[in-house]
Amino acid sequence: MKIKRVVVTGAAGQIAYSLLFRIANGDLFGLNQPVALHLLDVALHEKTLEGVKMELDDCAFPLIQEVKIGSDPEEIFGGADTFFLVGAKPRGPGMERKDLLQDNAKIFVEQGKALNRVASKEARILVVGNPCNTNCLIAMHHAPNIPKSHFFSMTRLDQNRAQHQLSIKANVGLEEVSCVTIWGNHSATQVPDFVNAKIQGKKATDVILDRKWLEGDFVSKIQKRGAEVINARGKSSAASAANAALGAMRSLIEPTKAGDWFSMGVYSHKNPYGIQDDLVFSFACVSKGLGDAEIVKGLEIDPFLKAKIAITEKELLEERDLVAHLLR
Repeated sequence: MKIKRVVVTGAAGQIAYSLLFRIANGDLFGLNQPVALHLLDVALHEKTLEGVKMELDDCAFPLIQEVKIGSDPEEIFGGADTFFLVGAKPRGPGMERKDLLQDNAKIFVEQGKALNRVASKEARILVVGNPCNTNCLIAMHHAPNIPKSHFFSMTRLDQNRAQHQLSIKANVGLEEVSCVTIWGNHSATQVPDFVNAKIQGKKATDVILDRKWLEGDFVSKIQKRGAEVINARGKSSAASAANAALGAMRSLIEPTKAGDWFSMGVYSHKNPYGIQDDLVFSFACVSKGLGDAEIVKGLEIDPFLKAKIAITEKELLEERDLVAHLLR
């Protein structure tokens, strides 16, 4: 069987540490698929990266055929077909979002160019490092040899958080909650959609009758959950982000269950909801299991959703304007 070559950037960091061992264990491609791991991080973290490789070796995972480490994107990206772009500069004290965008833009310009030169044209690229929507847009623009439909940004963690909150409020199991959508940006403007969500096959709004809670506490909780985690543990989400990254990639490589969908940031060109072109925007998507994500058409956009979606679209347009010089 052909080896699947998987790149993880920021491989010395927290999210990668939670992600790598699950890939190695078969949680991504299954228990019969051999895997090679290509791990990238900056030279400053070379020693940590060596330690991560030692631990992977010491686990003696039968699926792992090779672990390659390094700090040169072209060397690490070569021949790979699955990419988790996790590495990004974190937001520091007093740093504005525009400063974070500018700092991380340099990383994703470089990685986009490396993807263009050495990655498989069939590669699927999931951007996890924040601000992931615009980082994805930057990488995409610098990798014209790879179809834009092969680039994705992660809103699966937000989807998972929303599903959990709806299940608690409705007092049902997680498996009873489906069709959960996150619209727009992975930021505090994201729009968790309770209008089209389903609980036990019924409209969520027919099960949870407290519209005030849905429009208020529910939306706010999902938008602010990342900050809550930081306040509680002193660090940003790691294991939950890694779990979401795995779930997002599996949603692309496995056919979507009939009657359900998943949330993913995809290229907005000619989308059915009137969102401006040339953004990476999160929509409800389905997949045939071929590494694809097709936007679900015909969802109800009530006045509440419409107003909130306009806000998150505006933020993404502002982010794009801040890096416009890098998209020419």
